[in-house]
Amino acid sequence: MNDDLNHWQERNKQYLSAALNWLRLRLIRMAQSAAKQNVPIRKNKVTEAEITEAAAVVMMAEKEEPPPALVILSQRFGLSRFEQEVLLLCAAMEFDTHISALCAQAQNEPNRCYPTFALTMALFDEPAWDVLSPERPLRYWRLIEISHPVAQSLITTPLRADERIVNYLKGLNYLDDRLAPLLVPFDVPVGETNLSPSQRKIANSVAQQLQSSMNGRVPVTQLAGLDTLSKQLVAQQVAAMLGFHLYRLPVELLPNQAAELEAHARLWQRENILLPIAVYLDAHEPEAVIKPEGGNQYTTLPLYRFLSRTQGIFFLSSREIRSDLGPVTIAVKVKKPAPAEQQAAWADTLKDAAFDSPPLLAGQFNLNVSTIRQIVKRVSAEPGNNGHILQERLWDACLVSTSPKLDVLAQRLEPKATWDDIVLTVEAKDLLHQIADQVRQRSKVYDTWGFRKKLNRGLGINALFSGDSGTGKTMAAEVIANELRLKLYRIDLSGVVSKYIGETEKNLRHLFDAAEDGGAILFFDEADALFGKRSEVKDSHDRYANIEISYLLQRMESYNGLAILATNMKSALDEAFMRRLRFIVDFPFPCIKERKIIMQKVFPSEVPKEELDYDRLARLNLTGGSINNIAINAAFMAARQGRPVTMQLILSAAKAEFRKMERPVKETDFQWQEPERMVS
Repeated sequence: MNDDLNHWQERNKQYLSAALNWLRLRLIRMAQSAAKQNVPIRKNKVTEAEITEAAAVVMMAEKEEPPPALVILSQRFGLSRFEQEVLLLCAAMEFDTHISALCAQAQNEPNRCYPTFALTMALFDEPAWDVLSPERPLRYWRLIEISHPVAQSLITTPLRADERIVNYLKGLNYLDDRLAPLLVPFDVPVGETNLSPSQRKIANSVAQQLQSSMNGRVPVTQLAGLDTLSKQLVAQQVAAMLGFHLYRLPVELLPNQAAELEAHARLWQRENILLPIAVYLDAHEPEAVIKPEGGNQYTTLPLYRFLSRTQGIFFLSSREIRSDLGPVTIAVKVKKPAPAEQQAAWADTLKDAAFDSPPLLAGQFNLNVSTIRQIVKRVSAEPGNNGHILQERLWDACLVSTSPKLDVLAQRLEPKATWDDIVLTVEAKDLLHQIADQVRQRSKVYDTWGFRKKLNRGLGINALFSGDSGTGKTMAAEVIANELRLKLYRIDLSGVVSKYIGETEKNLRHLFDAAEDGGAILFFDEADALFGKRSEVKDSHDRYANIEISYLLQRMESYNGLAILATNMKSALDEAFMRRLRFIVDFPFPCIKERKIIMQKVFPSEVPKEELDYDRLARLNLTGGSINNIAINAAFMAARQGRPVTMQLILSAAKAEFRKMERPVKETDFQWQEPERMVS
């Protein structure tokens, strides 16, 4: 391949040398005729025979296969013979330092040391005036640049070959440097083996449709879906199948001004003619829209203008399939591999190194084949990998890979509580175990046992935690996250809900999209801020509030992870919403027996404390959260006094907690008489 290219480049160089020789002879002859004397670089007169012989050499070189770059360019852009000669003259200024002087001498104007349309009309055979038209290839495709001062006529205006075209004629076919700064490199591996069977099927279908339309206007390929990597892999595979290089262009970098956008689109279309390229347009967020005169359809700018004014192979990456791009589109939904495909990829990559890992990893994390292989390769290179350690390292690597970007709308909680720390009723604790078991076993039930094929929705695992503040709802979420070794994010729904129409839905969409790859438990606190009784529709705000609630319900049901909602007012929730929840766990106010157990567990073993009367402390009518506050405050008082935690310190802290909660305080309830100790 390299030998063929080197051979062609050598022949192209020879062709340019012959073409320049022919061009110089014609310019010298014209200069000699204009000056009626010898030209300094050529004393003897140029004969017609010399020019004819030089032209024959050029014609012979043009018949080579593959032909020289100027001939290829002329064929692709539909240049006439005269236009090809005009372009050669303009490019020759960059190839031969004598050409500028010859142009001035041929035009008999010392200061006109550049090509003009007037010069080309006199210099070449069969001139055509329509070459000046902006609709003809030289000007339409920006093959030449025209510096046109207002006071100067077009035919005497300086002409200059475009730098990209000059390089092309030299045999250097590189992307236009005006476009290159707008591009973003792909950082994903290319190759059919990095696609799952379902993704490969999509790539093959798109490639066939594009191949069949190559002779006409090639449709824009819309790749809709949430996962950017999946869409990039499919686009790269299609481009590779068609023999094209794929470039990535963020839509926000497209110019906004009409004239600039027109020039930009023209350059891209020119590149499509010069190079086998395809463009991947990132357009996840829709741009501003306008309403056309007399119409009821909204048209997207500047993306619509760009695509309507250029041609070539374009992949448009968007969240949803768009209807504002015109009728000539191929629209496909691209998703990550199905859970069964991910499990097969894990098994194929791991072989027998971690037999139990594929179903566990595929059940919890939603990854592409390429990501799975990268994780296995990186983890397998670490020393000391036996079966159990390898499985833990793979899990941790998946957690890192799928770590969601939720910092703006969510708070990361570090789960520390375990089953031994939480005190609940038997029924509540049993439900929590069921939730954890369903998250752990969903791959077996949904995929191995076939429920995914049977159910259209409701595959997401969700739960409602209902109870007063401090009864253990957050701790229960921590226990589950700790048990499953997953990340826990707390979302305060009162902060997500916005008074602006559509903003709440947008915030919720960002939350679920960011957490969709698995590895995260979403804990929605203050759920009643959004999920209260759905209002009767009286105005547009009521209607949009109901749309937001419905959107959240739909996303919860389709979410790959576990979503937990916490509320202090279960009675305020809509019954229709309650029916769509898989688990409802009640966190009642702890009874005396439960408060005693909480008191016994609340102090870490390292805390020095005197003998405590847990039966007396259990009579304090408090939740687990308040008991935890009391324990911490009592420990700080003991540390300040340099003594162990005592009953009196705990009761003092409890009295402060009651006052903080604005509950009645009876002083005798918080006094403690140390029992008399017998003296031996």
